[in-house]
Amino acid sequence: MSLDPIQVMSGQVKELKVSPSSNGDTRGSWEEKEEFDPNQLDLTTKSKPVSPKPENAVTVAVSSRVLFRTEREQKVFEQKGVEEYLRYQIEHENEPFAPGPAFPFVKALEAVNARLRELYPQSEELFDIVLVTYNHAHVGIRLINTINHHNLFIERFCMTGGSSPIGYLKAWHTNLYLSADAEKVREALAEGIAAATMFMMEKVSEVSESQLRVAFDGDAVLFSDESERIFKTHGLDKFFEHERENEDILLDHGPLKGFLEALGKLQKKFYAKGQRLNCPIRTYLVTARSAASSGIRALKTLRAWGLEIDEALFLAGAPKGPMLEKIRPHIYFDDQMFHIEGAAEMGTVAAHVPYGIAQKHNSPQTLSGGK
Repeated sequence: MSLDPIQVMSGQVKELKVSPSSNGDTRGSWEEKEEFDPNQLDLTTKSKPVSPKPENAVTVAVSSRVLFRTEREQKVFEQKGVEEYLRYQIEHENEPFAPGPAFPFVKALEAVNARLRELYPQSEELFDIVLVTYNHAHVGIRLINTINHHNLFIERFCMTGGSSPIGYLKAWHTNLYLSADAEKVREALAEGIAAATMFMMEKVSEVSESQLRVAFDGDAVLFSDESERIFKTHGLDKFFEHERENEDILLDHGPLKGFLEALGKLQKKFYAKGQRLNCPIRTYLVTARSAASSGIRALKTLRAWGLEIDEALFLAGAPKGPMLEKIRPHIYFDDQMFHIEGAAEMGTVAAHVPYGIAQKHNSPQTLSGGK
């Protein structure tokens, strides 16, 4: 059984507001709640929704270590071993984990699902969330208790007991995999599954509860790293020259193109009901490219793919953190740790896509507790 330590980021921004819960560092347990009064039960409440078939859904697989805070449990595993770790989890199975960095993103997915079910009651074109964990099945009780405590709708679990989850991700038709384990994220990318590494943050900016906001870098995220290779190898002037000469040649797809396509497919369901201006999904391109010098090729590529980006920000090398702080996305995807760290400093939950030539040029990670 292999449980790798999650990386930790610290930020000096507003703290995410969540319900009281416990991961050993915070207070709270459902045992402390008031007793349930059956006379207060709302009999008009609709039945629990049914999970869609994987082949019809947009499946997002989320590691338990990014959905929840499990740092204390991780220390028990590292310091005392597997048996003591399992014993600890069982002893604390009535204490819910606190929300982790992926929690607001998952809640936003569920908010979109609620809107879709209102408009299309019989449709299975929804987000489907799969909880993926290396944990032994004994830990499942605590995870289920935590999910119920936070009112999450997650019916699908994948508890591998230390084995790699990648094969299961393919069986689930996974559109996106979020994990704390960079090695498993690279494995997923190698298998053609959109994936990114998430990092623990002590504080994050408050985000919208009614609109899912997803921001993407361009090169090596939505697009291939072809142009970035030119820049890294030959410099900025050669990069501009290459883009001008090839502005009518489409960029090849990057690892997150498929997830943007999936988001666009769901957006169009709202547009079909006349809700373009009130769509609960909004997408952003946040790129270091310059608009006039190299932006046209990126926009032509997206248009040729039939993909719409709601907002495109060409920053011409300016820091991305301040722009992301204004957008306040639930998640931002980038291939360079420099931008991930800059986003985190401003309170943005950013996920690293370890793909392309930038991985050879990334500076050493400054995140404490990382590999």
